[in-house]
Amino acid sequence: MLRKVKWLCLVLALMQGFKASAQQYAFQVTFTDKNNTPYSLSSPAAYLSARALARRTTQGIAIDSTDLPVNTTYVDSALTLTGGILHETSRWLNLCVILLSDSSQIHTLDGIAFVSNTKMVAYYSTFLHHRNSNNTSGNPGGNISNKTTAPDNVFYSNTWLQTTIVNGNYLYDKGYTGAGKLIAVLDAGFLGTDTNTGFDSLWADSRVLDKHNFTLNSSDVFNYDTHGTSVLSTMAGYVPDTFVGAAPLASYALYITEDDNSEQPIELLNMLCGAERADSLGADIITTSLGYNTFDNAAWSFTFATDFDGKTTTAAKAANIATKKGMLFVATAGNEGGDSWNMILTPGDADSALTIGSVDVSLVNAATSGYGPNAAGQIKPDVCALGHFASILTETGYGSEDGTSFSTPQIAGWASCLWQETPAATPAQIRQAIIKCASQYTSPGNQIGYGIPNFECTSQLLNVRDTPTPFTPEKWVLATPNPFTDELRLSVSPNASGNVDFSLMDVAGRALFWVQYYLFKGYNSPFTISVPELPAGIYILKAKSPTQQQVLKLEKR
Repeated sequence: MLRKVKWLCLVLALMQGFKASAQQYAFQVTFTDKNNTPYSLSSPAAYLSARALARRTTQGIAIDSTDLPVNTTYVDSALTLTGGILHETSRWLNLCVILLSDSSQIHTLDGIAFVSNTKMVAYYSTFLHHRNSNNTSGNPGGNISNKTTAPDNVFYSNTWLQTTIVNGNYLYDKGYTGAGKLIAVLDAGFLGTDTNTGFDSLWADSRVLDKHNFTLNSSDVFNYDTHGTSVLSTMAGYVPDTFVGAAPLASYALYITEDDNSEQPIELLNMLCGAERADSLGADIITTSLGYNTFDNAAWSFTFATDFDGKTTTAAKAANIATKKGMLFVATAGNEGGDSWNMILTPGDADSALTIGSVDVSLVNAATSGYGPNAAGQIKPDVCALGHFASILTETGYGSEDGTSFSTPQIAGWASCLWQETPAATPAQIRQAIIKCASQYTSPGNQIGYGIPNFECTSQLLNVRDTPTPFTPEKWVLATPNPFTDELRLSVSPNASGNVDFSLMDVAGRALFWVQYYLFKGYNSPFTISVPELPAGIYILKAKSPTQQQVLKLEKR
């Protein structure tokens, strides 16, 4: 989680060119519909890239009204009536954000038929859009090479601990480096990313596919903050025998959505628009080490019990919609553990986000790592990785940082390698495999979640996909041995992914035992369940999924 630092030198630099009396109010304008839009569901290539369409095709995701861009006539009318400046638009939530020098001008939209509502989301004592740099510099360094013959601890060197803790090296040793996968990074800035030689291969291979500064509506992402630089480095850094990131061959989109100089709701809208741009580009994974709970104006601050239910905040909505569009959304749990807030941040509360906490080298939670569950009772964080202290690239060299900001992108990077290995997987399958193979899957905690991932296990789990005989639609559960003593080994091949309930009953129908597992469509790795002490006799095992049921007759000796 990025903590605000208001550097005087940065503020003075940003104030150059401001008009002394200038001020801007940011308003969210939500529209009622997308009627008369020039775009259509039958021609999605007009607003989604070929890569984005391919992702939807692979996962069987239909184009729907949320994919259609905002009606430009509505936006133009809102700007004309208010005299405002366009900051951004969101097709998912059908809105735009406009900047006004006079807040009263927003009332010119009162009673307009196509305007559903308006609300203020930020105030700036000076112009927000004061810069429009088009910095596109990139270091032309060398291409990535094959892994050296040095031992793993030498090859990874600085990143060895954070790699081996989750068995990430298993994926690399199998040849999976994130190649072909696109990761969008939503952060505060990437100062030095275009000059630090640790990113040479990223530029030499032209693997930065997009960049945008949503805070200032410009293409300049390299002149603000080093936080995103450090975050990116845990994935994209590559200096053999010195520093190897989790996904050194993945492609990246670099997006600034955070404003260092204030904390306001507009930043969640920036995050939403960043996620939408990632979607349009065809990103596979979105990772953000930003999280929100309170704002400079206390009236805008969140209340955990009502706002952090996994689906209410704009950031949580962005995470959930991104997942529905076929992307894995990886979010920080935040660094508020132990303080007055103590809990996770948003979008880490989101239903479908893979939320990451922080541990130290002893696999003990960092004291500051945010606690769950979310307000709806869902386990959060989902898993943890090394964030105390993680190895990172700085603006000019190497270093280490403390926080969930740096455990989060590591998991995003290894998830891309896992997805490279299993390209037919869905975001839900990737997320569930990571959770199911975590160290505390059967006994999750409020700060460690389901524990520490094991990417060797996730690889094996996702690759057991073909259904061996003798499974049929009617016989999709096998229980062995039969007769049994005190344990049953279950092999399961459901026709759809989802939770499967297993109930053990006696012949009179009395329930003796119940357990639930999330299982993937097709053959899953066999697992063993312990059954209570029972007298010898005949018992019934009932398996029930959302789409199938099966009853098995078992004998206890």
